[in-house]
Amino acid sequence: VHLVESGGGLVQPGGSLRLSCATSGLYFRNYAMSWYRQAPGKERELVATMASADGSGMTNMTQYADSVKGRFSISRDNAKNTVYLQMNSLKPEDTAVYYCNIVRGGIPYWGQGTQVTVSS
Repeated sequence: VHLVESGGGLVQPGGSLRLSCATSGLYFRNYAMSWYRQAPGKERELVATMASADGSGMTNMTQYADSVKGRFSISRDNAKNTVYLQMNSLKPEDTAVYYCNIVRGGIPYWGQGTQVTVSS
């Protein structure tokens, strides 16, 4: 399993970024995908999760941390084996390294992370 994040960068408060996480080595549509973030000196926290696209009752359901509801949106492109995180109305407190994550067979897999810095 291989996860590669991209799309981070420096943005002013109120701006937007779209993160991407390209995956390989798994049957992508069968797995829930998540985005986490870790700010300096803080624990890694869950930002958003999207259920698998396997046709079950929970297909493509999403959940968000309270701090990002209404500003961030997670989506997936099963043809490209990629999950996205659209981030709007960014705030300085969104500054962190962002990681995508899947859990397969009880084992978590992580990408290398992409830095998001929100600053004027």
